[in-house]
Amino acid sequence: MTTWAEILPLIFLAVMGLALLAYVVLDGYDLGVGLLLPLAHTREEKDVMISSIGPFWDANETWLVLGVGVLLVAFPMAHGLVLQALYLPVAVMLIGLILRGVAFDFRVKAPTKYVPFWNRAFFAGSLLASTAQGWMLGSYITGFDSGLIGLAFSLGIAITLPAAYVLLGAGWLIMKTDGDLQARAVQWAARVIWPMGLALLAISAATPLVNGGVVAKWFSVPEVFALAPIPLSCAIAFFAARWVVTRPNVVKAGYGWVVFASTVLIFILAFFGLAYSIFPDIVIGRMTVWEAAISTESLTVIFVGVAIILPMIIGYTVYMYKVFWGKARALTYT
Repeated sequence: MTTWAEILPLIFLAVMGLALLAYVVLDGYDLGVGLLLPLAHTREEKDVMISSIGPFWDANETWLVLGVGVLLVAFPMAHGLVLQALYLPVAVMLIGLILRGVAFDFRVKAPTKYVPFWNRAFFAGSLLASTAQGWMLGSYITGFDSGLIGLAFSLGIAITLPAAYVLLGAGWLIMKTDGDLQARAVQWAARVIWPMGLALLAISAATPLVNGGVVAKWFSVPEVFALAPIPLSCAIAFFAARWVVTRPNVVKAGYGWVVFASTVLIFILAFFGLAYSIFPDIVIGRMTVWEAAISTESLTVIFVGVAIILPMIIGYTVYMYKVFWGKARALTYT
């Protein structure tokens, strides 16, 4: 019979996973918008793009704080190993997020001649944060392998993740804008969807080479048949998004949301596929979730706080998106 001491670390692992997934999806689209900012033709279009993420982007990062916080307090030994191995990319990501925050506020308040500088700063911050996150993910999957193959794999994800964020950001703009900017967002999505899809396919094919445990979990019988819906669903979502972005009339008919929803589905399926591949390890090949967890008594105390805070964060997030939903207009301070 499963005991409370065995279940409790899994609950915290689920909370951490939920927080990181929510962060990747929610902050992913506004990082994607930042990466697309230089492609806008006019300052007015850039203002609308920034406005589309204005009410959300800062709150989206709350999920990153929650995920890392759970890792720190519930699995401190794993936190130490991960931070030690990823110290440099974490620092780069934080620099990028700080640069984005500064640029977001200053570009609206600065004199006109300085606005292009802050636009470039916002793009640079988005690029730093997204590539650093991709590198961290790749390094984590390889078990922090510093060999040539491990570094090449990490570099591949450092390139692929920003491309996926761009598609997510373009899908967001298709939903949140109209007119010429919406049409341009459709074009941006159409341009990036194939490179992103092929890169994602290549990364998926390379993963068993850098993590041998994936082969046994995915390609043995009957697991291969039970797990087949995951890649099939990803393929369906991919071609659904491609079908929409290659048919502007479908977007004008009100189905542009399919691009964003399909990309989110790909992220979710990839997340659960990764979670299945590495479980029960929390640090691949080094430490399981139960080995990394603190004492049951301490986790029980923390559990009470998480049980109060998590519904509040979810409720606030849902309420915020409900209040500020609708087409974006230029962001101003009055």
